Amino acid sequence: MNTLLGITLKIASTFAFLAMATLIKLASDNMPIGELMFFRAFFAMIPLGIWLRMRGELAGAFRTKNIKGHAIRSLSGSGGMYFGFMSLSLLPLPDATAIGYLAPLIATILAALLLKEIVRPYRWAAVFAGFCGMFLMTLPHFSNGSAAHLLSPGPALGALAGLLASCCNGFSSIQIRKLAQVEQTGTIVFYFSLITSLIGLLTSFAVWRTPTPHEASLLVSAGICGGIGQILITSSYRFADASVVVSFEYTTLVWAVAIGFLVFGDVPQPIVFLGALIVIASGLYVIFRERQLSRAARRAAEAAVETHL
Repeated sequence: MNTLLGITLKIASTFAFLAMATLIKLASDNMPIGELMFFRAFFAMIPLGIWLRMRGELAGAFRTKNIKGHAIRSLSGSGGMYFGFMSLSLLPLPDATAIGYLAPLIATILAALLLKEIVRPYRWAAVFAGFCGMFLMTLPHFSNGSAAHLLSPGPALGALAGLLASCCNGFSSIQIRKLAQVEQTGTIVFYFSLITSLIGLLTSFAVWRTPTPHEASLLVSAGICGGIGQILITSSYRFADASVVVSFEYTTLVWAVAIGFLVFGDVPQPIVFLGALIVIASGLYVIFRERQLSRAARRAAEAAVETHL
């Protein structure tokens, strides 16, 4: 294992995904969200195909044992992308990024409900604290009567969309865990990109707006950045433990604040920072506890083997 390389690839992936989000936000003013999804998913298959070909796995990416599982994962992932892009279009970049940190905490709840995983009181406490942080992050967007116009384009709708995106992404991560038991990573990513691009195309068919050359360059670049980010994050898990790699997801807030200020002139309110820090601390604690428990289980298994030798 090369932990430093794994961490480096993970940080690079966060920058690639944030570059994708920035390009989507720049192109989102007059573009249907389904159309944004299509460009993001379809053009992500270009770097993905090149990477799979280089690894000699391109042909194998089409073979699947669980098309139903891919469909469920893609529907939930498409929902996360749809609501995430809506949130990006209506909120400052740092705010939309920070709300997305709820997804791992929601995945913890869903793992207990759907996978029957044992979640101990300390992790439930961390999840509760994370949702308190979410309340602080979203509070400014629901203030000043904006909640009364929840279905009108504005910060309140953007915050709600961000929460829905986190729920969809949390559910999607559960589906990925199940798929990963029988499918290759390249297959999971390929079918997600394919199905999501079709969903985006179908949902925007009636309202399709041909992008200008400038908009098209932004959208194609966003898709390619998304594909590169997926390759980087997949590669990072080959060189370091998942529990170590995942914790560096939160470096996106640093990039988001910098890009939000330099590109869009956004400065997050202090209460948003406070809420984000609470959510990050909760997420890191959940990761820490999972790592401790997995180590304890591994030691117990090794001890049992030695006992029977």
